[in-house]
Amino acid sequence: EVHLVESGGGLVQAGGSLRLSCAASGFTFDDYAIGWHRQAPGKEREGISSISSDGIAYYGSSVKGRFTISRDNAKNMVFLQMNNLKPEDTAVYYCAADPLVETVAGGYGVDYWGQGTQVTVSS
Repeated sequence: EVHLVESGGGLVQAGGSLRLSCAASGFTFDDYAIGWHRQAPGKEREGISSISSDGIAYYGSSVKGRFTISRDNAKNMVFLQMNNLKPEDTAVYYCAADPLVETVAGGYGVDYWGQGTQVTVSS
């Protein structure tokens, strides 16, 4: 059975940091790209960062320079280090897995999704 489990969300003040984790099981993690998406209330889902199976990272313009994605294939985990958080970063954050980084970045047709973790940034 496939599982993608996000953790690390919470409440933080603007300018603060959080580190999200995505723990994967039930599939060949090394062969999959992993992406982070977020959805704020009343807004469309936004793909913010992804990492290919061989570790190449991609970032959306809204988070570039503030967020860093990484993966630990030995632990089947992906991390999203979020620095200099802003109130507009408030959203539910999801991780997604697909063999193709293009697919996981776009968020449509991906193989697997996690259940999400809430990030709230206060001003």
